[in-house]
Amino acid sequence: MQLEQKVYPWYKEFWAWFCIGILVLAVVLGLGLLTVAINNPPSIVVDNYYDVGKGINKSLERERLAKQLSMRATLTLNLELEQAELQLEGESLPQQLVLNIISPTQPEQDRRVVLQPVDTNGLYRGLLGEPVLGKRFVELLGQADGQEWRLFEEEKIEPGQRIELGFN
Repeated sequence: MQLEQKVYPWYKEFWAWFCIGILVLAVVLGLGLLTVAINNPPSIVVDNYYDVGKGINKSLERERLAKQLSMRATLTLNLELEQAELQLEGESLPQQLVLNIISPTQPEQDRRVVLQPVDTNGLYRGLLGEPVLGKRFVELLGQADGQEWRLFEEEKIEPGQRIELGFN
């Protein structure tokens, strides 16, 4: 005696719909990830590597000039008063300095502070605007005889900390 097995059409089978469901889910998730990637491009990735390379060479020239001029600075960030105070030493005492405090991963947290001289002994002050904490790149730009010099350090900024630039 042989048992008769009932044959159903394919669209009534569980496993057919299970396999189709996996494929549909993969397509929906792929399109969702594509939409997220298109709407949120990475800000760290640089498109024009040639210009970045030229910028690195320019930075090295500016750092060499700072070394020739024996430029050194001690930076103190008063986070309560939101004020930056800098004591500058070296052969150049410009009328204005630019202090860039750069976040390695979040460009919206970058700060640009213009420092003005307070006295003739190399003391400069400027307003931060907002407190800055954590790991940052600290860049100080100044000019001497029409050429720009640069001091640069990577620091972890904490309240009351003194940051020394160009002392290495």
